[in-house]
Amino acid sequence: MSKSEVIFGNAQPKKVVKGAYKSKAKYIKKYGDDSSKDYKLNFKDISTLDFINASNIVFGENEEKFDEKALIVGNIRMGFGHYRISIAMASAARALGYKPYWLDLASFDATGSKMIREQNDMYSLASRISQKSKLFNKIVWEPLNSEGFKKISYNAKDQANSELLVPIFRNIPKDIPYIATHVWPSQAAIHAGMTHVVNAIPDNWPMGLHLSEGALHCVQTPFAYFGYKTLNGFDKKPLKGIPEDSLKMVGCFVDHELLVNLEEDNKRRKDRIKNDKPLRILMTVGGAGAGFDMFLSMVKHLLPYVKENKAALFINFGDHLDVYKKLISKVEIETKNYFNEYSRLKDLVSEIKEGEASGIYCVYNENIFEAVYSTNLLMPVTDLLVTKPSELAYYPIPKLFMKHIGGHEVYGAINGRECGDSTPEYPTKKEANAMLDRLLSDKELIPHMCDRIDELKKEGHYDGAYECVKLAVGK
Repeated sequence: MSKSEVIFGNAQPKKVVKGAYKSKAKYIKKYGDDSSKDYKLNFKDISTLDFINASNIVFGENEEKFDEKALIVGNIRMGFGHYRISIAMASAARALGYKPYWLDLASFDATGSKMIREQNDMYSLASRISQKSKLFNKIVWEPLNSEGFKKISYNAKDQANSELLVPIFRNIPKDIPYIATHVWPSQAAIHAGMTHVVNAIPDNWPMGLHLSEGALHCVQTPFAYFGYKTLNGFDKKPLKGIPEDSLKMVGCFVDHELLVNLEEDNKRRKDRIKNDKPLRILMTVGGAGAGFDMFLSMVKHLLPYVKENKAALFINFGDHLDVYKKLISKVEIETKNYFNEYSRLKDLVSEIKEGEASGIYCVYNENIFEAVYSTNLLMPVTDLLVTKPSELAYYPIPKLFMKHIGGHEVYGAINGRECGDSTPEYPTKKEANAMLDRLLSDKELIPHMCDRIDELKKEGHYDGAYECVKLAVGK
């Protein structure tokens, strides 16, 4: 039986299976059948990630051989989240002595890649609409992201569609350790016969969307472990859960570079606050401009603090210059811009590590790796991260959570507040700005989070990326 018909021993209705393969047939009709293609694979260095010696897998004329210590990170670009987690996995692989390869399944001129890009475009469009229409968000987007994607029947269609990605794997040795940071790369690898597949699940809210039978499912939290172990709520009737040999709780997916000097970074944070230095606030902007109105409100609210040298703002616009332009059209601010100047940004990080920072720093990079990793560069030298509770909810820096985008993110915020390395989620401008005031005036709150982060590190709370690598290589 196919993986669309039976999912972890749970048979799917004929109607569901028929719909799944109808979806696959639709994409073949639209983009062509490349199942017999022999895609040759080449490798290109990723200069931004040179410190982890990562190579990007691309199509080429002649086949190149993988390193004997190869580990592949299978991913797609869907926002920045899955890329960020992928970098964490590649970083951990390098730290443990392996050669990381980057496999972005959405980047190829292949049928399956075109399928991914179409679905991602639809997801991004719906996300933008949800921010403009409260009715659409309430009736469609929130329920889909929490309950719709949770249904086990949703997995059947993804399993069928991911079969379209198999041709890309034709020339990849089946026994190479492989970590997927999105379910489609995991499902595709299993369909292709890969034997050492880790499915790194990014969210705290268990969903049928993330199931990839045949892979080892790695989750970050106890809540996620329980949800996948039981598959409770994935269907109206009780289901067989994921067996223990296919499910592991490993901790949060964090880069080696962010962990190796974490205690020293926290000490500098506490020293800056103790010595009344400007509170360094790092803000990340969603690619779709999600939450822009709240983001704008917070920037306006912080301007008096910046002028009084009580706060310094660092804003990473990623690869979305239009969001920067929209911001400065709404509020008059003087900014220090680092636009497509990645090396200059690295110099800034070195300067302010022990030095001073003031004003508003705006960062933009057209290169996707530079756009994503700029936030990683800035995290160790800033004091507070302001973000929606997405993949950044699990990173070791004091955090203030603004309103979630999609119901599944709610549970990332819940986990953060329970662990003690973040605030609760603040869904309104008034609440978020009030908490900013409190964090700026109460000199004990952020140091308390820093101490808690140090404790969590000792407990292995942030070691999930290392653990995924160890499991992928069979240790």
